[in-house]
Amino acid sequence: MKYLLFSLVFIGTSITFAQQATPFKVVLDAGHGGKDPGTMRGAIREKDIVLDVVLRLGKMLEQQPGIKVIYTRKTDVFIELRERAQIANKAKANLFISVHCNGVKSPVAKGTETFVMGMSRTDTNLDIAKKENGVIFLEDDYNQKYKGFDPNNPETLLGLKILQEEFLGQSIELASEIEKNFQLTNRFSRGVKQQPIWVLDATVMPGVLVELGFVSHPDEGLYISSDAGKDEMALSLFNSIIAYKNTFFSPTDLVMPMERQVEATTPKAVSDASENEVAAVSSGKHYKVQLEAGIKKIELIPSNFKGLDAISFTYDNKKYKYFYGDETNYEACKKRLAEAKSKGYKSAFIVTFDNK
Repeated sequence: MKYLLFSLVFIGTSITFAQQATPFKVVLDAGHGGKDPGTMRGAIREKDIVLDVVLRLGKMLEQQPGIKVIYTRKTDVFIELRERAQIANKAKANLFISVHCNGVKSPVAKGTETFVMGMSRTDTNLDIAKKENGVIFLEDDYNQKYKGFDPNNPETLLGLKILQEEFLGQSIELASEIEKNFQLTNRFSRGVKQQPIWVLDATVMPGVLVELGFVSHPDEGLYISSDAGKDEMALSLFNSIIAYKNTFFSPTDLVMPMERQVEATTPKAVSDASENEVAAVSSGKHYKVQLEAGIKKIELIPSNFKGLDAISFTYDNKKYKYFYGDETNYEACKKRLAEAKSKGYKSAFIVTFDNK
């Protein structure tokens, strides 16, 4: 609890700096490193892939006017989670991007996914949160640094809060843009997800944790560890960051996204892929605008939603989430988002769903 109080005070003195800082500062965080290899399959190591992608991405960004890049690591060294967050906060950054790879026992699982801070409790996502938070155990005196936080105990995850709520919508916008750009290179997208990940909780600016793909998938593992794959993933992230900057930071000083000049080498769907994954690849995604969430069930009539129609909802973890629209085109959903905000839903944001 002491940590939470400290974070609240820290945020109160830091948000203004992050928003007013010039130039546009991006912190690139290559996950794992040094004694922590991350996920491994044979000679493929997560720590090597993510560092290479981050350095390629950083080089692209450094060539753009008005952008400053800060790295949490540029070599194969171990950096504590706490230090990664401190680097971003000390820099008064405008954006924090942590890059990782996935890996599971099954050779079937594949695809990209991007996380924002949240309190989702689905078992699959919780396993990923444990994996990314689990590096805490490699740090000296972790129990004192993290106030008893145990990444393997779901109950202690309840202590994590979204301290930077005003940034959550922007984080989800960035995450959606990242997954959209990955899909432009024919990558299978597992979507945007919310999860209690410590390094996102401890940074006081919009931020995402990107999973580039599964090293455990035979084709995808080769792709994400190849030079062509790394170039393509770095370019997808670059274009997403530029789109975010042009939207939220400096619309009068636009930087144009780069043209894709690398040959796509995305692996084809393997024959043993699950039926759900194959269906998702063929049917694509659809997008809705999340308006609000709460424990109260609201009748789906326009008068209850400031005149908006086409309202739907989901019920998960004892909470109702209400959505506006249902689009298969992301740009069309952005228009829905603008309409929702004009009606007074200032913190509305776009969420991605699998078509069914």
